[in-house]
Amino acid sequence: MDEERSPLRQLNEKPVCKEPAEKSALSRLPVPTVKRPLPGKEQSAGQSNLRQPANKRLLDQSDDKAPPNKRKMVSASVVGFKPRPPVMSQRPAVNPVHKTSAATVAGGPSRAAMKKPVAATLKPVAPSGGTTSRRPGWDLKGKMGDMQMKVSSYQEQVRNTKTQNRELKEEAERAQRELENLREEHSALLNKMSDMQSKVTSYQEQVQTISQENQGLRERGERAQRELEGLTLEHSALLNKMSDVQNKVTSYQEQVQTISQENQGLRERGDRAQRELEGLTLEHSALLNKMRAYEMENQELSSLKRTLEMDLSRERALSAQRLQEVRELTQSNAEQTDKLHQGEMERRALHNTLLELKGNIRVFCRVRPLLDGVQQQSSFEIQPQDKTIVLVKTEESHIGKEKELHKYPFKFDHVFPPQCSQQQVFSEISLLVQSALDGYNVCSFAYGQTGSGKTYTMEGPDVLAGEEMGMIPRAVQQIFQAACRLREQGWEYQFTASFLEIYNETIRDLLVSNKTPKKMDYEIKRASPTADIRVTNLKYIPVSSEEEVLGLIKLAKQNRSTARTQINDVSSRSHSVFQLRIEGKNSARDVSCNSILSLVDLAGSERVQKSQSTGDRLKEMKSINASLTNLGLVFSALASKDGFVPYRNSKLTYLLQDCLGGNSKTLMFVNISPEIESFNESLNSLRFASKVNECVIGTATANRK
Repeated sequence: MDEERSPLRQLNEKPVCKEPAEKSALSRLPVPTVKRPLPGKEQSAGQSNLRQPANKRLLDQSDDKAPPNKRKMVSASVVGFKPRPPVMSQRPAVNPVHKTSAATVAGGPSRAAMKKPVAATLKPVAPSGGTTSRRPGWDLKGKMGDMQMKVSSYQEQVRNTKTQNRELKEEAERAQRELENLREEHSALLNKMSDMQSKVTSYQEQVQTISQENQGLRERGERAQRELEGLTLEHSALLNKMSDVQNKVTSYQEQVQTISQENQGLRERGDRAQRELEGLTLEHSALLNKMRAYEMENQELSSLKRTLEMDLSRERALSAQRLQEVRELTQSNAEQTDKLHQGEMERRALHNTLLELKGNIRVFCRVRPLLDGVQQQSSFEIQPQDKTIVLVKTEESHIGKEKELHKYPFKFDHVFPPQCSQQQVFSEISLLVQSALDGYNVCSFAYGQTGSGKTYTMEGPDVLAGEEMGMIPRAVQQIFQAACRLREQGWEYQFTASFLEIYNETIRDLLVSNKTPKKMDYEIKRASPTADIRVTNLKYIPVSSEEEVLGLIKLAKQNRSTARTQINDVSSRSHSVFQLRIEGKNSARDVSCNSILSLVDLAGSERVQKSQSTGDRLKEMKSINASLTNLGLVFSALASKDGFVPYRNSKLTYLLQDCLGGNSKTLMFVNISPEIESFNESLNSLRFASKVNECVIGTATANRK
């Protein structure tokens, strides 16, 4: 393609020369006297063929794109005009004369046409819209425009041809690479085939060599046999001759000596033949022995084959019997699986019925043991059988003379005395945790004054192991152990964990490191009326083991907001909410379920006179008391069955909306302190718990499909 010349270059390379006749003919052409219009002025319809800015641009572009050594040579004159001087500043208002190349002159009328009279060449100009009329010979501008259009067309064809050539070259290179790959594969195959052929040839040569050796041995034995027979015949003839020529012994002594020598040679040959015959005999005996051994081995193999066939028939019969047993066991296993599934469904139904009989919102009371160094405690009586706790306090009468004993009895679903362990407390809520795997939403939260043991009950100490583990790690442990047992029945579970806190009515993600520079905005939203409540931008982390969840709980404990107050050295200044979303599926039964296990540690209520909080602590205390007050308003509305429940008054109640008044099984821990200074706060907490215990929020249903 580099050696080919474009049509424009071919036109430019034509020599520009004019015959005298052409010069004379061109001199007789009429000279246009109409001035070119100034830029910006409009032309009439009759003069539209004189304006051709597009053609000028095409000609200038083709001139600029060509290499410097191949640009068009500008003609010195057109139709007898002298070239204008290059100074453009003399008449700036007039357009410069168009460049005319040798291609324009070459594209003019032929020599025969130039010899015609001028009158014969002048023809009326065709209208601008026509395309079939031929231009007159004097219309050099029109012809120049036509030639420019042709040159543009040729250039476009050349560009298209170059593009196609480039594509063909790329295809040829790809084909060449594929051909080289095929050649390499072909060469490798040829090498392999050559190696195999050489091995086959070697084996064939070995077989041929052995066959030739055997053939040579046979031929040598036959020759020796024939020679032996011949010698025997010759020996007999010689003996006959010796008996015939005994009288001629003297005359034939030389002949006898010669014959004796020959006889000696024949004897030697006979000895050699005898030795060879003996060797062949031994080889024949060895071959016979091998043949006998092969026959005996063949007999043994035949006997072994018959034995194996008998064993195979017995194994087939035994296999058919075992297959029948396996089918029977499989059928029995399927029946047992169905019974087990039905038993599991009945267990879940009875379990749910039992929890419904106990109440949809259950309230447990737990009394914290006395701290070290504190000896005085308030008077209270606990009756575990009646599930009752009675606060007792001696107060002065109204007139101030006599002391009266006041008792405040409260009855709950269960009352835990101070000596109860974490395991004893969890054993009472383990059935509620099991409901989460059955497809029910479950919520458990701890309520009480600050320092009453709520965080210890829900989370336990800093070390999440041993007998002091709280309700959250024990619930997670039970969930994963039960999921492992249910996996044998065809259930597969997926778990997603989240942990947040509500601090001063602001949501914080406890699973995000404090080093994160960007602060996210968290909002509580519900995508649809039937969807669960979620928090935007909150981290929901998939977990697959108990250890992963315990690691997240440890991280959340480090990030939670705590501070020292007059009542508690390490006081929680926020409400923490741990949620474990559970999705279960039994593909064999085409059954699925999903639920949410929510475990909440509420911040403790305080009084300004007792805590003596100031500054940030005072602001935190007001926010905590306000959210707990809104929680009490929600329970009051639920207990009185009001049409409007103020869930949106605080972010705590809005987040726990489904747990408090929706489709959920809810458990509340009310924690109280035994100190006599905390009597009033304990009394208020027990009164609030009694109000919650009176609420009826309806029957929870399983989220199954």
